[in-house]
Amino acid sequence: MSLAIALAGNPNSGKTTLFNTLTGARQHVGNYPGVIVEKKQGICTSRAGQFNVVDLLGTYSLSAYSLEEVVARDFLVNESPSMIVNIVDASNLERNLYLSVQFMELGIPVCVALNMMDVAQKRGIRIDIDRLSQLLNVPVVPTIARSGEGKTQLLETIAAQIAGNKEVVPLKISYGMDIDVALDEMEGIIRSDKFLTGIYPARWTALKYLENDQQIIGLGKKKNPEVDACLLSVVKRVTRHLDATLGTHPEGMIADQRYGFIHSILKQNVVTYAQDPNRLQQSDRIDQFVTNRFAGPVIMVAILMGLYHFTFTYGAIPMGWFEAFFGWLGSVAEGALPDGLLKSLVISGIIDGVGGVLGFVPLIMFMFLGISFLEDSGYLARMAYMLDRVFRTFGLHGSSVMAFIVSGGIAGGCAVPGVMATRTLKSPKERLATLLTVPFMNCGAKLPVFVLLVAAFFSENKALAMLAITLVSWVGALLVARLLRSTLIRGEATPFVMELPPYRLPTLKGLLIHTWERTWQYVKKAGTVILGISILLWAMMTFPGLDLDQKQVFEMKRIKLAQGMTATPLEEIKTAEPAALSPGDLSVKQGLVQIDMQEAQAGLKNSFAGRMGVGLEGVSKFAGFDWRTNIALLGGFVAKEVVVSTLGTAYSLGQVDPEETGSLSERLSTAEGWGPLTAVSLIIFTIFYAPCFVTVVCIAKEAGSWKWAAFSVIFNTALAFGLSVAVYQIGSLIMS
Repeated sequence: MSLAIALAGNPNSGKTTLFNTLTGARQHVGNYPGVIVEKKQGICTSRAGQFNVVDLLGTYSLSAYSLEEVVARDFLVNESPSMIVNIVDASNLERNLYLSVQFMELGIPVCVALNMMDVAQKRGIRIDIDRLSQLLNVPVVPTIARSGEGKTQLLETIAAQIAGNKEVVPLKISYGMDIDVALDEMEGIIRSDKFLTGIYPARWTALKYLENDQQIIGLGKKKNPEVDACLLSVVKRVTRHLDATLGTHPEGMIADQRYGFIHSILKQNVVTYAQDPNRLQQSDRIDQFVTNRFAGPVIMVAILMGLYHFTFTYGAIPMGWFEAFFGWLGSVAEGALPDGLLKSLVISGIIDGVGGVLGFVPLIMFMFLGISFLEDSGYLARMAYMLDRVFRTFGLHGSSVMAFIVSGGIAGGCAVPGVMATRTLKSPKERLATLLTVPFMNCGAKLPVFVLLVAAFFSENKALAMLAITLVSWVGALLVARLLRSTLIRGEATPFVMELPPYRLPTLKGLLIHTWERTWQYVKKAGTVILGISILLWAMMTFPGLDLDQKQVFEMKRIKLAQGMTATPLEEIKTAEPAALSPGDLSVKQGLVQIDMQEAQAGLKNSFAGRMGVGLEGVSKFAGFDWRTNIALLGGFVAKEVVVSTLGTAYSLGQVDPEETGSLSERLSTAEGWGPLTAVSLIIFTIFYAPCFVTVVCIAKEAGSWKWAAFSVIFNTALAFGLSVAVYQIGSLIMS
């Protein structure tokens, strides 16, 4: 039987690293009930037993300030894991133990994993583990998650604690006479009326009322409005008294007393320093240079340039293998399947459609590997810190930076978690402005489009082109944010404080797990959502096709071509190898290929999708888009990867030579109407036009109204088209 344990801790405490160390590849991602927030679970098997491990969201407290804190708290209360393992950064013990104290107040079994012991030792910090465990009255195990040190002892301690089945007594801290008296009064009311006592300890519920926890207060109001009103009257009375006598409020007093409790424990010879604790540490010395006002931005651009150079240099070879594989697969299907709809579906709809997206897997994988390295090393947090200065200028909050980065601010993220990341923003207006601008980032869905166009038209300067695309998306998002904050979403900016974790050398195992998780999500999406959409779009680009009269016109062209030039039957000429044909028959074969291409183009234009694309061409031509590009962009409203798969299908259905096996980028580079200017126009449009359907739904849910989701679709598309038209028209004038 598996023992259920939950891993919790502050962000940057090494929680996810420990989760990966414990579970390895035996993990999967789901969702917490009722919310679109990821829940990572995994199985850990050891000599201490088998454990079902849940990686809770990183949080600083159990107060309902953000969705992460609410989700973590609800999981602990509703799922009742056998043990919660609180991962604590040993080099920042006082701050990290704040969450531990709240777990103990909640009255749930806790084991403290004292992580990053190597970092603490390098800083001259010595911790008496036994003394700390004795004073906290919970087991404390030293660990180094990145190397796996302490893993066995941790699992054995957890198993022993669970087997002991020791009753957990909630921790009681003195919060000063005023609050203690109020707590006793409220606890008595709660116990006598059995108010939420089936869910939470009575004293903990009283604390949440004093902390103005809106989730608990809302739950209490539904449960028993009379008791709720009685408790709120006590809160109001003590709040008024504290304000008059000490100039503070219960929430601040409770936080101060918790830190005082932690400080008093650490002062009892728990922590000693081999050197001055205020001495400048290695990470701080690096930050003096890396986050310098002048050198920092230059270093950041250089790192991004290096990331793109690494991706294209080392991803090009395996990408060639993938393209060759799908080319070979298409050739096999070409020879194995009889002519007809099934052959067209397999080659044009599936292989050229989905294969066009999967062909970019090596580049996506190398991009994710580079991003994982920057994230695990601690550099991404420095990027957020530096960009805060810029973001405030444009009316956004510093915390918006992380939402932008999660959405693909470097490349390869996703707008959906980026939209959800805005929950950490306290100001509703800053949150809304961030919600509406994170879709401009270069998410993993847009990346194949950019890579395709860069490979086709800017192959000599791929890294520089990708860097330029990244800068355009950031600058555009910030300018739009400034416009929105100056017009529709006016309001004051709020201050920004964030933690800078120490620099660490990422572990190979951690990098591989993070890279695999993100790459697999991309592959899974291509094999499910993109496959379904590709087949649907293939059908729309195939039916109704040409009628009999139109087909007869092309058949007459073939007969007329052969008259007077050959006596060989046309079917023999079509199937014969060019080397085996006479000069006259070879000329006929080449003419037949041209007529086949014209028929395929006519059939594609006459399809449902073709008619839509042609109908939009009267407007889209000003941005340099033809009817086939229009079809691809319409599919992109569902998912941006579809742009590539649709172009693959469109240029497969209408290619000049049915046996041509060149990659899509090669086909585009020689296609009529395409050139660097058209590519730039399409890149601009892809950056800024409407978010994919799933992101639109998330925006509606997070903003609390479909009005803002509709605004995002309409405004973004109008902005994208306006910018693309400007780029194409101005570029055409310059080049003429």
